Amino acid sequence: MYFIDVILPIPLEKFFTYRVSETEAEFLEPGMRVGVPFGKSKVYTALVFKVHRTPPEIYEAKEIHRILDESPIVNAFQLKHWKWMAQYYMCSLGEVFRSAVPSAFLLESETLILRNTSHEVDELALKDDEFLVFEALQHQSILKVHEVSSIVDKKNVLPVLHRLLQKKVIVLKEEMYEQYKPKLERFVKLSHAYRSEESLETLLESLTRAPQQSQVILSIFQIQGMSKKPIKTKELEKVSGASKAVIKALIEKDILEEYTIKVDRVNYEGEHEEYDVKSLNEYQQIALDDIHRNFNDKRVTLLYGVTSSGKTEVYVQLIENCIQLGKQALYLLPEIALTTQLITRLQAYFGEKVSVYHSKYNVQERIEVWNNVLAQKSKAQIVIGARSALFLPFSNVGLIIVDEEHEGSFKQFDPAPRYHARDAAIVLANLHDCNILLGSATPSIESFYNTRSGKYGLAEIKRRYGNVLMPEMELVDLKEQTRKKRMKGHFSERLLEEIQTALDEGEQVILFQNRRGYAPIVECSVCGHSPQCPNCDVSLTYHQYKKQLRCHYCGYHMALQESCQACGSSALDTKGFGTEQVEKELETLFPEAKTSRMDLDTTRGKHGYEKIITAFEQQEIDILVGTQMLTKGLDFRNVSLVGIMSADSLLNFPDYRAHERCFQLLTQVAGRAGRTKKRGKVIIQSYNPYHQILKQVTTHDYESMFKEQMYEREQYKYPPKNRIIRITFKHKEYNRLNEAAEWFARGLRKAFGGSVLGPEYPPVARIRNQYLKNVMVKIPMGQSLSKTKSAIKRIEKSFDAVSQYRSVRVIYNVDHV
Repeated sequence: MYFIDVILPIPLEKFFTYRVSETEAEFLEPGMRVGVPFGKSKVYTALVFKVHRTPPEIYEAKEIHRILDESPIVNAFQLKHWKWMAQYYMCSLGEVFRSAVPSAFLLESETLILRNTSHEVDELALKDDEFLVFEALQHQSILKVHEVSSIVDKKNVLPVLHRLLQKKVIVLKEEMYEQYKPKLERFVKLSHAYRSEESLETLLESLTRAPQQSQVILSIFQIQGMSKKPIKTKELEKVSGASKAVIKALIEKDILEEYTIKVDRVNYEGEHEEYDVKSLNEYQQIALDDIHRNFNDKRVTLLYGVTSSGKTEVYVQLIENCIQLGKQALYLLPEIALTTQLITRLQAYFGEKVSVYHSKYNVQERIEVWNNVLAQKSKAQIVIGARSALFLPFSNVGLIIVDEEHEGSFKQFDPAPRYHARDAAIVLANLHDCNILLGSATPSIESFYNTRSGKYGLAEIKRRYGNVLMPEMELVDLKEQTRKKRMKGHFSERLLEEIQTALDEGEQVILFQNRRGYAPIVECSVCGHSPQCPNCDVSLTYHQYKKQLRCHYCGYHMALQESCQACGSSALDTKGFGTEQVEKELETLFPEAKTSRMDLDTTRGKHGYEKIITAFEQQEIDILVGTQMLTKGLDFRNVSLVGIMSADSLLNFPDYRAHERCFQLLTQVAGRAGRTKKRGKVIIQSYNPYHQILKQVTTHDYESMFKEQMYEREQYKYPPKNRIIRITFKHKEYNRLNEAAEWFARGLRKAFGGSVLGPEYPPVARIRNQYLKNVMVKIPMGQSLSKTKSAIKRIEKSFDAVSQYRSVRVIYNVDHV
């Protein structure tokens, strides 16, 4: 008897064991997918973890449905990495598996409804809704659940199907579908019979009465004369000006042959000559030598280079070295917006060796990149991507670069695994025994602390490329300006002057406001009521271009009301402002200037970022308004002014990292100014311009910010001196959630004493009709992390044994950012 242990893509703690035949056992290897029955009638795609001969003790092992792969799609490195992830981030291996592979790899059964032909149906005994389904099955052999739903016009059709099953009218069939379809391009060529000159002459003579058809034949020769490539059907239509029908007629007459070729969806379509890697200046060269020295000592290295110091050129040199050794390179970025600009830069150096992997690509494109990396093809030697690119099946990595390592976007929040891509990348580099470089102009406190304690190596570039000066910073006191009535909308006089100057000189401006939408709150000026989201504890944000109020947590939206819902008064007023309102004000203040905005609303599509960034690079846009997407390492040559609309929302945030984040965000956004010859200018508007952090930003004083933050964090036991695990409880009943969280916290206090904070409600205490409550566990450096986690897991086991708490969801967030 042979068995396999499999990972199922569901949150189960243990492996499941299935029975296989001897030939299957010989064929199967860890990392292959198999279809397995699970529960009463579900079929899942599972991943083979181990082939063995020990039967399970508790249950009878079922047989597998079928084998889905000829060779493993997941390698041993990945399985090790996933196992570490599940252990460290306190989730199950199944959740990591589900998150790691493109969704098309995870076939799930789709229930098919068929007519039961072996049973006579008494039509009169059927209810109306049952008869509708029965009738539909007379015309159509197979129905899916969602189709039945639209036939009977009900959301929940399971009761109807259940009754039909009992009356033996239908049978269900579980079917699995392979979702990935290769992209096929259609090509045409002249049939073999007409390759000789005589036969071709005869053909053209016979087509004298069909001028369009003979034009198509001539166009084929015209295209062949220009390039030796196969001729696409679409291209032939375009060149000959003939319709599809004409070409179809020629194919039917066997004059043309049509054939298809499988092509990749993501292709590099640049010039084929690749640029030489730029030579480095002395500061970059010193940094590169330091990096190599640290790499030789097998140390994680932090490259701390001020904004616009040319860190990318250093990365390019390192990637070049890595490729010459025949190894793969992974380049991680926090934002998809950044990848669009970097792809063009890296493709200029490395041509088609560059592959891109992130969530804006569709499933089919992601599978192609996955397969190319697995097969170690040259077109996937360098992978640029957001955090999910960590999961690709690398087997020969030589270098991992984590750019903008301080970014919060590297941390995944939902669903599990709630991993931090920077930390997971360091573990991955360890498994592959390869070099890893973290880069940032404003390193996270943890990484900088690690360089101080000797755990990481450090390389620095203190000068901007071409010795351009750091931008000049100016703080504007909004309190003073409002008192003197010098504000126009949300703009101070000073900022307006500078925008005007920049526009007059033909330069571009970036304005930063960390709120999308038009206004965060719409309020009635009579009774003070403001519309709230029915599912979450937040006010609805007003979006003017759609004339609607939206919830940014659950997506609920409603049309803007004409009058107050509480008192009926029509005096509605907006409080606060978002990017949309800044854009509207700019249009009135500077009607000649072309303004645009970049936030989640304007970059929905796959190429949303690309369009805006390209338009801005080509100077089609004069003023760009945006949220923090703008702050991340983008490189615009002609920006001379950056305006920060309100720095206070960043400072007054209820989080121990608020000051560090504020420093990073403001420094990063300031770094977009004056990147070429002329010194840039940054204007920061604030009601509190004397705040310590704003002073440090204006003097570019990272060191003193680091010292102050370290002192505070030591006092209050926060990272990097302590580790933290945040445990969130979720339930739709307020009272049950309170009791459950209290019970769990008592258990934690018994185990860990005073280092447990909470349970406490987060700032937004209800999202999608679920109440939330948090407990924070602080773990001092000397205390074993794994023992702490197993103690928490033990408490969770007894918690689950209490029947009324079983429905409360417990979510772990290790190293909560």
